[in-house]
Amino acid sequence: MVNTFKKHINEHLPFLKNKKLILTISGGIDSVVLAYLCHDLELNIALAHCNFNLRGEESDADEAFLVNLANDLDLELFIESFDTKQYAEDAKLSIQMAARELRYRWFDELVDLLHFDYVLTAHHADDNLETFLINLSRGTGIEGLTGIPEVNNYIVRPLLPFSRNEIIEYAKSNQIKWREDSSNSSTKYLRNKLRHDVIPVLKDINPQWLQNFKMTQDHLQDSKILIDDYMTQVYKDVVSFNDDIIKFDVVKLLKYPNPKPYLYALLKSYKFTAWDDIYNLLEAQSGKQVFSETHRLLKNRDFLILSVKDDQEEVSELNYEVSEDLNPIETTFGTLQFDIVPELQTSPNNTIFVDKDLLTFPLTIRKKKQGDYFFPLGMRGKKKISKYFKDEKLSLLEKEDAWLVCSNNKIVWVIGRRSDNRFKVTADTKQILKISCK
Repeated sequence: MVNTFKKHINEHLPFLKNKKLILTISGGIDSVVLAYLCHDLELNIALAHCNFNLRGEESDADEAFLVNLANDLDLELFIESFDTKQYAEDAKLSIQMAARELRYRWFDELVDLLHFDYVLTAHHADDNLETFLINLSRGTGIEGLTGIPEVNNYIVRPLLPFSRNEIIEYAKSNQIKWREDSSNSSTKYLRNKLRHDVIPVLKDINPQWLQNFKMTQDHLQDSKILIDDYMTQVYKDVVSFNDDIIKFDVVKLLKYPNPKPYLYALLKSYKFTAWDDIYNLLEAQSGKQVFSETHRLLKNRDFLILSVKDDQEEVSELNYEVSEDLNPIETTFGTLQFDIVPELQTSPNNTIFVDKDLLTFPLTIRKKKQGDYFFPLGMRGKKKISKYFKDEKLSLLEKEDAWLVCSNNKIVWVIGRRSDNRFKVTADTKQILKISCK
């Protein structure tokens, strides 16, 4: 196996040579074998062990075993101890997910602080098969079937081409000792149940199952490359950007045969799960929306508008005050600047001129409230803000993003859109105040 491993590194992972590597090690057979293989190839490795304190004395014995192993191989060993149960409870995560978060967060810290180039993990071919079956059982797209990536940013998995049997044979033939994790024998977790009850049956049915599975994954990966290449062209055709939002042209999407898979491919990275609701947006009325954990997808006429989800209730409660000293105000949407000027000037939408003496300070910068109205400059009479937004054909997202400058609760300016007639500059104006938003 040493020669095969060396050949694999030389042909597929040559960038690992002469780099500073940290190898994550549990004490189990997979990571211990990887440590020996990397040591034999004289790769520049250090060891990193997470003690999750989930198995009492057994966890401490794992740690002691690795201290001895590091001494035997003359390798540096980093150990971090976690209160995993408490973290899982506080973060409302399963123990497995909590351990994963803690583990990879620590790896990030080691890479940043100690300038390691890559982190090596001991995932192998059987792990890949288990992950495939887990994703298949839960329902997944082609990404979930293409397997664990061998290289993912700074995470590298050099053992992916090797089976569990090959690893066991190498360990036994070289009289390598390792630690057995008692929790691995439990079928309480889905991965263990597949490992002990399902995969042995598959291998018994066909001894070449693992090799054939690898061939299938290679074909799926090739198919994914073709799909990604094609979707690049679709993306250019239907997607446009406006500040922090992404717009998908529904008219163009509907011209594609069966637009559903195209929509899935365009939105799969944004953690949506209610796919039937998303597909229904294509034919829905304006204002319909679907949420993921992180994003909102809104139907607005001939577009689907994707934006980062924020706490609208929290934002709607946010106010800013402008005192009479007219210092600039930094806000979540930009900087408001206030200047006394000698005369009116030609101004873009982000600037207005008002009669300062008609204002009552402090001014308030806020979101719209129920019943808000103003007297739009250039029009007779008043208009409700909600009616103004409707007449201007603003999307729900644009309505929520609108901010108002108010004086004694009277609207002075719908920022970036329309000022109020009551504060306009006239021949009697003594001080002209220029308000601009950048």
